[in-house]
Amino acid sequence: MTTALLTDRYELTMIDAAIRAGTHDRRCIFEVFARRLPDGRRYGIVAGTGRMLDLISQFRFHEAELEWLRSNGVVTAATIDWLADYRFSGDMWGYREGEVYFPGSPLVVLEGSFAETVILETLVLSVLNYDCAIASAAARMVSAASGRPLAEMGSRRATEWGGVAAARAAFIAGFGATSNLEAGRSWGIPTMGTAAHSFTLLHDTEEQAFRAQVAALGPSTTLLVDTYDVTAAVDLAIRVAGPGLGAVRIDSGDLPEQVAAVRRQLDDLGAVHTKITVTNDLDEFTIAALRAAPVDSYGVGTSVVTGSGHPAAGLVYKLVARQDATGAWVPVAKKSTAKATVGGRKFPVREHAGGSATSETIHLDTPATPTDPATGRDLLVPLVTAGRTDPAWLGAAGTRLARQHRASAVAELPQGALRLGRGEPAIPTRYVSG
Repeated sequence: MTTALLTDRYELTMIDAAIRAGTHDRRCIFEVFARRLPDGRRYGIVAGTGRMLDLISQFRFHEAELEWLRSNGVVTAATIDWLADYRFSGDMWGYREGEVYFPGSPLVVLEGSFAETVILETLVLSVLNYDCAIASAAARMVSAASGRPLAEMGSRRATEWGGVAAARAAFIAGFGATSNLEAGRSWGIPTMGTAAHSFTLLHDTEEQAFRAQVAALGPSTTLLVDTYDVTAAVDLAIRVAGPGLGAVRIDSGDLPEQVAAVRRQLDDLGAVHTKITVTNDLDEFTIAALRAAPVDSYGVGTSVVTGSGHPAAGLVYKLVARQDATGAWVPVAKKSTAKATVGGRKFPVREHAGGSATSETIHLDTPATPTDPATGRDLLVPLVTAGRTDPAWLGAAGTRLARQHRASAVAELPQGALRLGRGEPAIPTRYVSG
C-alpha cells in the first residue's frame, strides 16, 4: 500500500518548478497550526499523530504511481526520478498526541529540504484536521458526561475509513469504547454492541427477540426497549432476562422524562442494578442536559464523527523559515489580510500557576531555557529524527499513551475551559522574542 497520491497536484508541480530552479534542496521549516479555534471552543485536542506518522512511512512512489504521473504529464522526467527515490529524511517535532492546543500552537514542526517537506502538506492536514476536530468535540462530550462512560457508534455517518479514524480520536479524547471492529483491531480500542431495532422486527414478537438475544449473549446483555412501547418492553425484558439484566437501551423519546420513568420501573421490578444507556442523536449539549437524569452511559454517533458541527479543525501548513546561501535561518511569513502568519521557528511552553495553565507562551527563534516543572512545561517532543519515526507514538500502545496524556492535559486547564457556552480560548497565546 502507498499513500503517495493522497495529495494535491500542486504539491508535485511546486517540486517540479523548484527542481528546475535549483531550490528544491533548500532547507526549510514548515509548521502546522490553527489561526483560531472553531466558534464556541475554548481549547482543541491534538489527535491523529500516530495515524499521520504511519501514513508518512507508507508515502512511496512505486512504478504504478510514477507511470500514472508520467502518462498524465503531471511533472517532468527529472521530478519523476526524484519521486522514485522519495523518503522523508528530515526531522519532525510535535505536541504529544492527546495534548490540548490553542490558536497559534505549532502542533507539528517539520525540518528538511523544501521538496521533501512540502510534499507532505496535504497528507498531514487531511489527517490532523479531521482527527483533531473529532477529538476536540469528543472531549467536550466527555466533560459534559461528568464521569459517565461514552461509546462511539458513528461509523455509518462517516466514510468507511473515516469511521475508524473517528473512533480512535474519540477514544483518545476519553470515550471508552467503539462499535467499529476495525478500530478495535487496528488501535486496540474496546468494542461494544448488541442489537438494533431490525433484530426485534425480525421476530414475530418482541419476547421472541429478547429471548433469542439473551440465549446468545446472556442476561448481562443490553436490550433495546423502544421498538414498540417502552413500558411494556422494560417489563418484558426483566421477565425474560431476570432482575440481573445488564442494561436497557433507549434510542428515542423525551429522554429526561423517559429515563426517569424507566429507572423507577426497573427499581420497582427489583432490577436495581440494571443500567440505562441512551443513544438518541446525542451531542455535548443534550448530554449536559441529562446530567440530572439517572443515565448510566451514552452512545454517540453522528455528532462525534462530524465534530459536532465543526468537521475540520482549521489547521494550516505553512513555511515559516528557510536557510539562505550562508546556512543562516531566515524567518518567512505571509502578510496578507486575515491570513498573516508569524515567521520563524517556534518553541512553545505551557505556563502554569498553582497547578493550572495560564498561557501558551511561544518563544520565537530562540529556545526558552529549560522550563521549571513547577511553572510550566515544554510542549514539543521529537516525532521523527533523520527520517526515523519514534515507535512510542505508533500503534495501539501509542493510542493508549495519547489517551492517558489527554486526561492529564485537560486536568491542567482552568475550570472555565470546560464550559460549553461561547467564549474566548481558555488561556491566551503569547509570542516572546529572543
